[in-house]
Amino acid sequence: MLSLLRRSCPKLRFKPGYIFGYPGPSTTSRQYAFSTATGLYGFDHLKTPKGFRRFVDDAFERSGELVAYISGMPSSAEIIRAMDEISNTVCSVIDSAELCRQTHPDREFVEEAIKASIRVNEYLHYLNTNHTLYNAVIKAEQEGNLLTDEAHRVAHYLRLDFERSGIHLSAEKVDRVNRLSIEISQLCRQFNQNIVNDPGTVDIFPASHMPRNLHHLLKPIYRSTSVVSKDSWRPRGTMNEKGFRITTDPHTLSCVLQGAPNDEVRKMAYIKGNSVPHANLGVLDQLIASRHELAQIMGYRSYAEFNVKPNMASSPEVVMSFLLEMSKMVKPSADEELKKIRDFKREKCGQQYGDLEPWDEAYYTAMMKSSAYDLDSSVVASYFPLPQCIKGLKVLVESLFGATFHSIPLAPGESWHPDVLKMSLHHPEEGDLGYLYLDLYSRKGKYPGCAHFAIKGGRMVSETEYQLPVVALVCNFSASHNSSTARLNHWELETLFHEFGHALHSLLSRTDYQHFSGTRVALDLAEAPSNLFEYYSWDYRVLKTFAKHYSTGESIPEKLVESMQGARKMFAATELQRQIFYAVIDQTLFGEQPTPPTSSIVADLKRQYTSWKHVDGTHWEARFNHLLNYGAGYYSYLYAKCFAATIWQKLCQEDPLSFTTGTALRTKFLQHGGAKEPSHLLSGLVGDGILRNFNGGMVPDISCLCNEMKLEKV
Repeated sequence: MLSLLRRSCPKLRFKPGYIFGYPGPSTTSRQYAFSTATGLYGFDHLKTPKGFRRFVDDAFERSGELVAYISGMPSSAEIIRAMDEISNTVCSVIDSAELCRQTHPDREFVEEAIKASIRVNEYLHYLNTNHTLYNAVIKAEQEGNLLTDEAHRVAHYLRLDFERSGIHLSAEKVDRVNRLSIEISQLCRQFNQNIVNDPGTVDIFPASHMPRNLHHLLKPIYRSTSVVSKDSWRPRGTMNEKGFRITTDPHTLSCVLQGAPNDEVRKMAYIKGNSVPHANLGVLDQLIASRHELAQIMGYRSYAEFNVKPNMASSPEVVMSFLLEMSKMVKPSADEELKKIRDFKREKCGQQYGDLEPWDEAYYTAMMKSSAYDLDSSVVASYFPLPQCIKGLKVLVESLFGATFHSIPLAPGESWHPDVLKMSLHHPEEGDLGYLYLDLYSRKGKYPGCAHFAIKGGRMVSETEYQLPVVALVCNFSASHNSSTARLNHWELETLFHEFGHALHSLLSRTDYQHFSGTRVALDLAEAPSNLFEYYSWDYRVLKTFAKHYSTGESIPEKLVESMQGARKMFAATELQRQIFYAVIDQTLFGEQPTPPTSSIVADLKRQYTSWKHVDGTHWEARFNHLLNYGAGYYSYLYAKCFAATIWQKLCQEDPLSFTTGTALRTKFLQHGGAKEPSHLLSGLVGDGILRNFNGGMVPDISCLCNEMKLEKV
């Protein structure tokens, strides 16, 4: 129950009444766009930071009422409906607190959100080990003939989640599982906080070592230096020498590694950026140990086995077999790409500088792409001003689904920052389908990456009323130099479309139970829609509908898009190999207990699974936060790449913006969330060939991905 509850969504306001036979809320499914003051995300409780306390109290009170109701053993349908409301109610706090913690500029709001999250996580232990609820769920599952298919599926997975929370264990072991779960949550918070607190810095002197086009990312600094007389070589005074401080957060580091011609600058930035925060080495070792102990108490050999079991892959052995197959397939092409980069460096720098270092990759591959296709990243970005990119999202939903995004005003107190926008997804026949907050600009203290946050999941509230999904799409785009509007690099556009795929999965979901709403699916299916929508960011037929030059209004030229596509393919094998390496690291660290130190394991696996050398003393895993969110589940990105390649080629490629294509995506896939078996959704969408049985699990067919990348299957 814990895993599903933790990814749930908020309740609506309650008052006494009976719906579907159990005491439930009388609500409206629409968020009205008038100016009545409210709180964060439309929750009245959250008008002030301390409102989180009452938000928690009310959630506990309502959940207690529902637990008491379920203890009377009503009908199976009523049990499942009430269980779903408990999930919806309790997780309203967790989801809103998580979004607040990651994005709110007011530290008091953040602190109260953290406290609320801790309180609810502790309360989840009570729910997840409550034998009355467990017995009621067993009753409902056994009486499956009295339930709809979706309700029976909810009952089945609720039972499994109770058992994965240790309800079958002795009281002593249950207590230990609870303490480990709390410890793991605290370690994950600490890991992320360390990344924010210690992004790393490198001081570069003189300032001339940094190209002008990077100056807006850097902080000017000065140091006193002695001025030496040419005649006597004696100091004759001091002067302030200008330099720059590089903050080695992922975005700035990426820009420096790609754009700094000075080899020593790139080396210093790479080593620092891949060595911080040092405190996370200990946090990660503790996290690995705690997850391993939890899994063993639960009767599993490893945390990887525990976490992979409920998914399509079903076991670490299936995952590793898939990863090894992918690794062997991509290695010849990745090795060839490495050789081309090395030869290019030698051509530019001379044979004596021919050794290829990890800090060379981004710089020389960017130069090679620019040389081969006459690409200038600033020219590409000039066609992607952020308002036009948002228009591109609107084009997608209108063409594919016959729906429109309407900007709607935020009520007083609803927003957390002036940059935040709100849009409703509206269908001419069905009405509003859901609501999307956009928080797209970077700012200090904000979640550093790009992500989709669920705030409220879709569910049937009554026989005539549906609770609409509400989500937030959070990115960190920077305003362009000498402009108040961001102009996106193409990889930023691709990221925006990726996260929008997640948002559409949530907004178009029409499950009866929020338990299965939107992205609440098997882990190794969750990334398929987001990977699919990346393809839309590369297709000229799509780009020409919205990509306009920021000053002239000219549509993006087809030749430029062809050059971008060609450059994308140049080092595709190297990038795929990197993703395979990340997935292997994830499986290994959470596999049968590895022998520390973790950094040695990572170094050995890098040599084994990539064509690039490891730099001694670096430990990039210290800020690889996917180890937190996807512990032993990072392989799901590669599953998704394979699924998305197949769906694109078999369904979307011929006419990517056709309403027929969109109808198939919506009715056969997106609207079902997790309410149907993932394998049935995939095969129902494009046919049985998209995946196959292997050793008790399911693995994707890699043919379409191989075809796209011109790789030979092994």
